[in-house]
Amino acid sequence: MNDHSLIIKQVIGKTIKATRIKQGLSQEDLAGLCQVDRSYISLVEVGKNEPSVSKIFELCQGLKISPSAFFKIVEAEYEKLKQNHND
Repeated sequence: MNDHSLIIKQVIGKTIKATRIKQGLSQEDLAGLCQVDRSYISLVEVGKNEPSVSKIFELCQGLKISPSAFFKIVEAEYEKLKQNHND
């Protein structure tokens, strides 16, 4: 796996975690809303598991955020990290 893929996995995980916390949800709460195990949410949030596009849509539904808004956040965070890396 290249650095690009690793960074994206980490940004997706951090974005899910930040959104979940902002909404006052536990990992258990989000897991229940998305019908997945809590450990799956944990692995995604720390960047060890990369959710499929369909799973991202389910996570967004559980987080009450549109997939387009979610990906805009991910893209902005990715660009920040890329910019910081190039400086």
